[in-house]
Amino acid sequence: MTKSSQVDQDLIQAIAELLNKEDLVEIEIEQEDFRVRVTRSYPNEGVTYAAPQHYAPAPSAAPTSIAPAGSVAAAAPASAEDLASNPGTLTSPMVGTAYSSPEPGKAAFVAVGSKVSEGQTLLIIEAMKTMNQIPAHRSGTVTRILFEDAQPVEYGEPLVVIE
Repeated sequence: MTKSSQVDQDLIQAIAELLNKEDLVEIEIEQEDFRVRVTRSYPNEGVTYAAPQHYAPAPSAAPTSIAPAGSVAAAAPASAEDLASNPGTLTSPMVGTAYSSPEPGKAAFVAVGSKVSEGQTLLIIEAMKTMNQIPAHRSGTVTRILFEDAQPVEYGEPLVVIE
């Protein structure tokens, strides 16, 4: 093994460690005539993501919610601060663009009323041309989806409520 290929192996190892440490799905590095792309999929997930794609915003309905059984009508929507403090609310771990499905034209990962398991992918956030799968932080039923497909989201913004 030549010295330059050893450096390349060290770089690849460092990139792989960064991928795991930052919980990224994909990272690509290019230096002079050397280029490497490292991707991974989460255990028990059948979907992997290759090159990021730019989506055209799709028309979608307003965010929806389910009224608890026995209630007459849903009250005024809760404020973002109230939702963020709810233990069932999944908030955005990063700034980016939220997508509800793996690619345009495909079914959404979840809908209001869906039963989800902890670790199940709920949505994707594209940040810096990287598609990041966002998993459920708990098991339960999706009662509210608080974003629209292809919507920009901020760090800490409430995205999904799981009860």
